[in-house]
Amino acid sequence: MTAGTFTSRILGFVKAALLAAAIGVTAVQADAFDVANKVPNTLYMLLAGGVVNAVLVPQLVRAAKMKDGGKDYTNRLLTLSFLILAGVSVVATLAAPVLVWLYSSGWSPGQMALATAFAYWCLPQLFFYGLYTLLGQVLNAKSSFGPYMWAPVLNNVVAIIGLVIFIVMFGAEKTTSHAIETWTPQSIALLGGSATLGVAAQALILIWPLKRIGFSYRPTFGFRGVGLGTAGKVASWTFAAMLIGQLGFLVISRVAAGASVEGADNASNAAYSMAYLVFMLPHSLIAVSLATALFTSMSTDAANQDTAAVREGFSTGVRMVGMINLFATVAFFVLSTQVALVIAGDANVEQAQAIGAVIVTMVIGLIPFSANYLAQRVFYAYEDAKTPFLIQLPQVIFTSLAVWAVAYIPKEFTVMAIGAAMSLGYLLAMILSFSILHRRLGGIDIPNIVKAHLKYLAAGAVTMVIGFLGLYLINDWFPVGRIAALLEVLVLGLVMLVVYLGVCYLLKVRELHSIIGVVAGKIRR
Repeated sequence: MTAGTFTSRILGFVKAALLAAAIGVTAVQADAFDVANKVPNTLYMLLAGGVVNAVLVPQLVRAAKMKDGGKDYTNRLLTLSFLILAGVSVVATLAAPVLVWLYSSGWSPGQMALATAFAYWCLPQLFFYGLYTLLGQVLNAKSSFGPYMWAPVLNNVVAIIGLVIFIVMFGAEKTTSHAIETWTPQSIALLGGSATLGVAAQALILIWPLKRIGFSYRPTFGFRGVGLGTAGKVASWTFAAMLIGQLGFLVISRVAAGASVEGADNASNAAYSMAYLVFMLPHSLIAVSLATALFTSMSTDAANQDTAAVREGFSTGVRMVGMINLFATVAFFVLSTQVALVIAGDANVEQAQAIGAVIVTMVIGLIPFSANYLAQRVFYAYEDAKTPFLIQLPQVIFTSLAVWAVAYIPKEFTVMAIGAAMSLGYLLAMILSFSILHRRLGGIDIPNIVKAHLKYLAAGAVTMVIGFLGLYLINDWFPVGRIAALLEVLVLGLVMLVVYLGVCYLLKVRELHSIIGVVAGKIRR
């Protein structure tokens, strides 16, 4: 799973770099496409993403105990989900102008019109995002985890091909102006259509592994009296939580959009998205991969009322993810500008510095963000979606108020302050989740979790000192530019990783020795 996610994320960075080369990062057309392409993903996460992730695996695990192995139940659940997705996707596409208005602020009529044109091409992604997650969760419930993590690779490949064709046909931002008035129906269709085609390919490719494991879908109607009531209750609370979360994101989007100034290099929506892509990389590689596997096993343990196994799985997950995330936090602290320069391109160092500052404030919240993500999976394993909603409510209120407050500071610091507000919100949510889980499960191994993270912190402190010293020593060796920045990230990142793992090894970090044992065993085999 990690290998698939890592490949996908690397290609995601390639796609982001090509997109930046094609239409820029802080230009108004970049923000127009960013909002249009972000709306379907945002709507999907609001309407179905969290609902599907919270509902499907526990329900399918329990349904597997039925006489027919849960086949009829699964067919009915999927049929209902497909119908809802299709209906919402059609309505959302028709409402493109309204949705663009909601996620923008202070834009000119030309920028609004361009974003709306992009949105008509991008909003059908909503259906395919849903299809991808539904089919993927069926695979996960049957302990077939790999295809779900590898499918986004195809999405990125298709999108990259589309961007290359766009640059060849219409030119890159560095050499050809892509001001609002220069866009044509053909250029809009190519950029927006290739993005949607990639998401469609990502979903449809999962049909093949489903057939390989013997799963066959048959549309089955009639949704009353077949046990979907519990799924509906969990889905309702999860939807409410996602709604609250997306209202908070709406605040972030509008405040970040307000930082956009034509002709200036202020970090705004596009820069925020770039920084968030970097922030999500370690979480996606480790936390999501581990949580995906743990969620199936914890759902099984919860169904069997094996609390000790759930507690042990959660503690292991938090410690393992924390070890990786602490290194990622330190690495991004040291190399934030270099990483941003790889994404933003060698044409504009100021853009890279703006994005790098946002990365630093975001990664402060990386450890609590992933830890809370794992805690949510424990609640969902017990078919409890109400508690995550009650936890998310104060988090979103706090973050939204903080983000509204930073709207009044100088625009060049707005998005950086948004990152800091988000990190504090993640910390609040983690504290609340851990407190409730500790009471419900009769403990969550807090002493071992804290002890492990203190060791990671010590190793991280040594690594950060070595990292900044190395950056100071080699900075003069490399010219300013994307390739030079990439070399700095690779060389210094590898040195920092060796230092971090070495200190962890000396501190006898149990999680590291466990990983070494697994890797050594695979090599021997």
